[in-house]
Amino acid sequence: MMGQVVKLDKTAAARAAEQARLAAANDASIPTPRPRRKLAWTPARIGVYAFLIVAALFFLLPLYVMLVTSVKPMEEIRLGTLFALPQHMTLGPWSQAWSSACTGLECDGIRGGFWNSVAIVVPSTILSIAIGAINGYALSFWRPRGAGVLFAILMMGAFIPVQVMIYPLVRVLAAVNLFSSLPGIILIHTIFGMPVMTLLFRNYYAALPMELFKAARIDGGGFWRIFLQLMLPMSTPVIVVAVIMQVTGIWNDFLLGLVFAGSEHLPMTVQLNNIINTTTGERLYNVNMAATILTSIVPLVLYFISGRWFVRGIASGAVKG
Repeated sequence: MMGQVVKLDKTAAARAAEQARLAAANDASIPTPRPRRKLAWTPARIGVYAFLIVAALFFLLPLYVMLVTSVKPMEEIRLGTLFALPQHMTLGPWSQAWSSACTGLECDGIRGGFWNSVAIVVPSTILSIAIGAINGYALSFWRPRGAGVLFAILMMGAFIPVQVMIYPLVRVLAAVNLFSSLPGIILIHTIFGMPVMTLLFRNYYAALPMELFKAARIDGGGFWRIFLQLMLPMSTPVIVVAVIMQVTGIWNDFLLGLVFAGSEHLPMTVQLNNIINTTTGERLYNVNMAATILTSIVPLVLYFISGRWFVRGIASGAVKG
């Protein structure tokens, strides 16, 4: 009996020791919070913050002047108080810039140019990204004969100045009855966007493991099935980067829209130029500033909405060579 009691005591002691060891191990696995170190205001840190503040002011000051001027009546603008806040705020210049400002002989505002830009940007962005993604996918995984030469030719097209190619393109589009038309300007933006989009998607797909493509080929996947079901769902970050680049570039374009769009499809940038350079009557600076902000608001909103995806796409290999 005494031996059994001693044996039970040893077993209980062993269990208690094991539980204590496990509790100590769990406590050791939980990291203890470290006290936050106070930031030391070294000269280097002060210099970095000073540079960032100056840079922010440099880029935000023109926007501030535009916003303040666009809500001032002309009586306050004539006083020369450029940086002063408006004493009598008005949204009349915004309404006039949108619906009744003169863009030459017509006084319909900038809204017509807005919808023209939408009609140009949407199909041009979709087509250029689709063609660039297919080209990048084919050059990265399928590598047909002469792929290197084709890629070099596309890259040459990306570095040729636009001004050099305007006259030949005018003659070509006129020969096929596409000059001064909506399909013509869409085709032009698609052609000029294809080299950069091809480079973007090729570098992104080149960073993916080749084993994924080989496994899909073993499973019987063809060209389009692998692209649509495997590669395209993995391309969300680089697609966002491509959309931001294309929408910003096409929306802000002036020269190509002026030459190839025709009088009935002039984009918003051309209409803005017509509003600002109209010389009949009084020069309405508040209306000009409101029209400028309306023209630039779409790329700004797009970047603020998808800026996180833009950074993620770049970090995931969108611009790596």
